[in-house]
Amino acid sequence: MVAAARKAGRRLLRDFGEVEQLQVSVKGPGDFVSQADMRAEDTLREELARARPHFAFLGEETGEQGQEDWEYRWVIDPLDGTTNFLHGIPHWAISIGVEHRISETESEIVAGVIYNPASDELFWAEKGGGAFLNDKRLRVSSRRDMREAVFATGIPFAATPRKPEFLAIASRLMPQVAGIRRFGAAALDLAWVAAGRYDGFWELGLKKWDIAAGLILVREAGGFVTDPEGGEPYTEGHVVAGNPNLQGKLRTVVAEGIAAAQSGRDKAVRAGRSDAE
Repeated sequence: MVAAARKAGRRLLRDFGEVEQLQVSVKGPGDFVSQADMRAEDTLREELARARPHFAFLGEETGEQGQEDWEYRWVIDPLDGTTNFLHGIPHWAISIGVEHRISETESEIVAGVIYNPASDELFWAEKGGGAFLNDKRLRVSSRRDMREAVFATGIPFAATPRKPEFLAIASRLMPQVAGIRRFGAAALDLAWVAAGRYDGFWELGLKKWDIAAGLILVREAGGFVTDPEGGEPYTEGHVVAGNPNLQGKLRTVVAEGIAAAQSGRDKAVRAGRSDAE
């Protein structure tokens, strides 16, 4: 996994240098970045398939491939943080997770790699073996006081329907904490929670390839990752991560914000019906 990430990372770094030059072109860099994304996923698939030919694949660009009755599969995002990449911001990553199917309805992530080629930071973890940044063992932060905590999140795009939830959560959380950050790469957000740089992270509606590697990194670094109700976040992509002291408090705020947003929608629907009558 590390070898595959580093090989794809070298190509993406070359492309990243060219993207900055494309900012001033008439055509713009969008198509170029899309091609870079696809080339990186092709490199990852080739390298990983060579190492484990019986593994299936789930990738952002190419979807599901391999046998339907797979026992293990790679879950890969060749370029998490595409908008940062597009704007020449060196905060983006390659994410590779290994998913083990336990039954027809259950699976677990057993290994993960998140690599930021621009900073040459390689985060990795294996179930039962701990989490690491390059060769350094990782532990989540030990902060207990929300007033000292910094949390990360993702701000919904204009076209997504989750803006009310985000606003309701942020408005409740901001008065309680030292800061909220939005750096634009969910995989790195989770890796930074594992490294203790953030005290927690939340975001709703993420894809499996966004979070697969990050989930095991946080857990192997001693942190908790659940959905807002305390369940498994992998299926729906509703993620609340944090250190053992603060994850529960963050989860409560997220759940309250979601409930408030839903209540607001219900009131708007009832008001609309009254107007129509």
